[in-house]
Amino acid sequence: MGEHELDADLVRRAQKGEKAAFDLLVRKYQHRIAAVVSRFIRDYAECQDVVQDSFIKAYRSLPGFRGDSQFYTWMYRIAVNTAKNHLASRKRRPGSDVELEDAEHIDGGIHVQDNDTPEHELLREEVAKVVNRALELLPDEIRQAIVLREMEGLSYEEIAEVMNSPVGTVRSRIFRAREAIDARLRPLYDQQRVRP
Repeated sequence: MGEHELDADLVRRAQKGEKAAFDLLVRKYQHRIAAVVSRFIRDYAECQDVVQDSFIKAYRSLPGFRGDSQFYTWMYRIAVNTAKNHLASRKRRPGSDVELEDAEHIDGGIHVQDNDTPEHELLREEVAKVVNRALELLPDEIRQAIVLREMEGLSYEEIAEVMNSPVGTVRSRIFRAREAIDARLRPLYDQQRVRP
């Protein structure tokens, strides 16, 4: 039984009132969902509260889950919406600062070779800073699309589902994000190339 079939089986059992089946889904995905929420909410305790709220909402909404999408995609969308609603209730903008190691995944298609020299380490950190700054300046929906694609590894179809947008719109947003990041990185790489 594949992962999707296993999840579908657990969902069916949970829908019939078997709470242990839903508990298994929670245990399976709680860390991934916490990682999603932490991209919006940096405070650990606050993040955990939102994760718990997300799973409570999912449990209450389970009777309406038809299995048209994978459970994780559905759960992901609930978590993102819960995090955004939480921030909106406190009039705060989602945290746009991406961790250094995360930023390495988004570099406009230009990859820094993994090298231990101080020069390469400095360049890696500079790339991360430039990417972080570029992400901060992107509109929310464009930033969310590129983060879901490059950091979370979701497919275009899954992102479209999470963001409730057509796949073409998602592709356009990711293209625009990569262009914006690339434009900010290009001077940095040009500068590296002309160095003696």
